[in-house]
Amino acid sequence: MPIYDGGQNICGASIGVLCLESYFPKPPGHIKNPSSLPFPVLYEMINGVTVPTLLNNPTPELLEPFIKGAQRLEAEGVRAITGSCGFLALFQKELAAAVSVPVFASSLIQVPLAYHMTGANAPVGVLTADASALTPRHFEGVGAADIPVAVQGLEHTSEFAEVILGNSRTRMDTDLIEAEVLEAARRLKRQAPEIRSLVLECTDLPPYAARLQEELHLPVFDLTTLAHMAHSVATRSSYSGIMPWSP
Repeated sequence: MPIYDGGQNICGASIGVLCLESYFPKPPGHIKNPSSLPFPVLYEMINGVTVPTLLNNPTPELLEPFIKGAQRLEAEGVRAITGSCGFLALFQKELAAAVSVPVFASSLIQVPLAYHMTGANAPVGVLTADASALTPRHFEGVGAADIPVAVQGLEHTSEFAEVILGNSRTRMDTDLIEAEVLEAARRLKRQAPEIRSLVLECTDLPPYAARLQEELHLPVFDLTTLAHMAHSVATRSSYSGIMPWSP
């Protein structure tokens, strides 16, 4: 085997995840459920930063612990870094500048991709945890300031808002969450019937992506799809296949 320099406590993780502190269930599809992904991930907890903190009080002081966390992940050898909340779009540029590996802080970085993939002639639907907290600065942070979007939030739900946005308890009814997510998607489609794609800002929504696609008949982008792409571009392997016999 080759000789390696070493220096990492853990080896072999392709994607590093900057994690907010939360203790509600993370069903398969959530970035903080490692069984969601067919490749190894490494988690870095940002202690004390919760969903309500990031959404409601994203002060500049919050950036420093995320930068330090990203640098720790890079030191452990990950090939790319993401986060566990789409509202980290606010810090995309700063995080990417602080490390030498690719950073995709938020699934919202896919908004321009979704727009151009579907003809660049219709707004991109965005389903978010809280529409009132999602500002033009978040879209600007991921290079989507000039992309037309139609946004629908989940801040007026019951189960989702209480458990995830309010951080008031950890017990969660995933069937009820699914019903609330689907109803929010229907509301979005009624208000903006011209949308041709859907981007899930919130990392708590990918577990319901298949049902959303069945409901809307649209391509659905989320952090899990983005993590798959980031893994594939950061860990390329040789192709194998059949070619004609050589002379």
